[in-house]
Amino acid sequence: MDKTVIFAVAGSGKTSKIVESLDETRRFLIITYTDANRDNLCRKIIERFGYFPVNICLYTYFKFLHGFCYKPFLRSEKNTQGITFRRPPSYPRYPLTDDRRYITKGRWLYANRLAKFLEQTHTMNDVVARLEKYFDTVFIDEVQDFAGHDFIFLMTICQAKIRYLLVGDFYQHTYDTSRDGNVNCDLHKNYEAYQKRFREAKIHVDLTTLAKSYRCSKTVCDFITEKIGISIAAHSDRTSLVKFVDDIEEVLSICENQHIVKLFLKEHSKYGCFSQNWGASKGMDHYNDVCVVLNTANVKAWKSGSFCNINSMTKNKLYVACSRSRRNLIFVPEVLLEPYRII
Repeated sequence: MDKTVIFAVAGSGKTSKIVESLDETRRFLIITYTDANRDNLCRKIIERFGYFPVNICLYTYFKFLHGFCYKPFLRSEKNTQGITFRRPPSYPRYPLTDDRRYITKGRWLYANRLAKFLEQTHTMNDVVARLEKYFDTVFIDEVQDFAGHDFIFLMTICQAKIRYLLVGDFYQHTYDTSRDGNVNCDLHKNYEAYQKRFREAKIHVDLTTLAKSYRCSKTVCDFITEKIGISIAAHSDRTSLVKFVDDIEEVLSICENQHIVKLFLKEHSKYGCFSQNWGASKGMDHYNDVCVVLNTANVKAWKSGSFCNINSMTKNKLYVACSRSRRNLIFVPEVLLEPYRII
């Protein structure tokens, strides 16, 4: 069966690639990680067909893991309530065969160990058979965010005798679906080694189909490549503006402009303006001008001329934020937005 992972750049059309591959006949399963991506996919599917076809199932990852994979086989036996995203306590350390390792006293499943629980209870063959029974093609979006036990789970279900298309951007890895000790702790440290994991699972790696961005201008792509150190090319020679603004009046004018989203590293809700966090903006593709808000440390990086040496996860989130822009990209110091701080 055809099994492919496409590694893409931001704005290259990952969502469009999935939606264009759909029809109203074959049975499709689409799995994505964030609510924002689910909503974006849902909207584009409806735009294409005029309604949401009944032969297409769209899940966020944990709803798929719990609702499709766990509940039909183990819910009644284990008498669980649902999923908790609270981390398991460090002590006591229960053995892999003990249900208390996976389920709280109140009968809630630890999200970061649910995939491992399916493996431990010998349920994976049933999950694979269920996928083969109900679907012809599986699409997995934002594949770069699968981590920990969930990456192992992903490689296992990809052995199902159906078609798989996985899409993602290694450098948009801003979240982990799960973490549990040292399980796959080095998964995202090296791009070449990451690709090798897919090849070892007999999944074809495609680095060319979605290699250029339609969303971002050449100006923004060049900035990301040169100043952030993440290579991205534009699909055209369209130019735009990239600038740093520290004039207080201009900054406040930008902040009050409801057509310009303000993207913060974290805690955007503490400011009374149209805003989002860098990482949480992933999957959003409807912004024209984007204002990236820099904390003190990142203002220093701007003034030094490069973000290449900042923390890798912060750098990935900055890449996500900058690549939301369809037109101009503006940077402002967070300290100048204090008048809009509400908490």
